[in-house]
Amino acid sequence: MIESTEFVIARQPFTVRRTVRWVDCDPAGVAYTGRYTDYLIGAVMHFYAHIGWGPESENGGNGGLACKHMSLTFHKSLPPGSIVDMRIQVGEIRGRTFDLHVEAFLPDGQLAFEGVFSPICIAPDERRSLSLPQALREVLGAHQRAGAGGVHA
Repeated sequence: MIESTEFVIARQPFTVRRTVRWVDCDPAGVAYTGRYTDYLIGAVMHFYAHIGWGPESENGGNGGLACKHMSLTFHKSLPPGSIVDMRIQVGEIRGRTFDLHVEAFLPDGQLAFEGVFSPICIAPDERRSLSLPQALREVLGAHQRAGAGGVHA
């Protein structure tokens, strides 16, 4: 029996390991397309916890992080029991948004899927956008990938 389907295995680069469950799969024996979104968001939530931001952190009062954009590209089908390591790196940091680039690798090094998750900083009670707090910019910078385009106002 699998004790956990998702857990952090590295902090730099930040990496979450996920095991595909039978219930994630269609009758053909491969993960449903919609499950990849769950995998991506699950990894992002682990990253938020790691940097001390997001829905369950004390920094939540400085602005929430709502999804503004998300995209996925599929490279391999994932049958039950597949293990993928999702590596998250920060891409471009803008005035109110930033990009999280996720690459999911199989144990043999093949790219299974990749995605981009772009949150926008918001005032949770008002649902209006806010500038990214400096403290968030700094912690994101520590995880920024090479050639990410830097930080923009």
